[in-house]
Amino acid sequence: MTEIVTRCHTGVKLIIIRQGSGIVFFGTYRHNLDPKNRIIMPAKFREELGSSFFVTKGIGDCLWVMPADKWEAFVNQISSRPAPEANALQHYFFAGADEAIPNAQGRFVLSEELRAFAGIEKEVTIVGTGKQVEIWSSDNWDKVSKAASQQDIAQLMTNITF
Repeated sequence: MTEIVTRCHTGVKLIIIRQGSGIVFFGTYRHNLDPKNRIIMPAKFREELGSSFFVTKGIGDCLWVMPADKWEAFVNQISSRPAPEANALQHYFFAGADEAIPNAQGRFVLSEELRAFAGIEKEVTIVGTGKQVEIWSSDNWDKVSKAASQQDIAQLMTNITF
């Protein structure tokens, strides 16, 4: 079941789409790191991520952002894998992960390890990709988002209807 929730936040109307029991994140936002290595999580995402959320290494030079309940499910899935698999995944995803607790303005610190992994120096792009949020260096995001042509996307859309 799809439910569309409309909320008014500081005079801006937000539309949030829920599918079943989950949220669907969408949109692209650019921000700069401040001098304290903080970034702003867009208000549109903060409400659904909660008062704290988790940031970890993603796949493809980005960071993944998950609300606490999805993080817990992710941890449980990885921990239930056979030992060699679980160990590799735990080292990759958990060792450098951080719990982010945004301040009243939505700013949170991005650790040196996570910034280095994603190549983030100054400008960041925060992207809603359906079930999760990703944080990219803007340079890397620009490359990735332009890599696939419309023809490539059309071919990938085979058997997907809306």
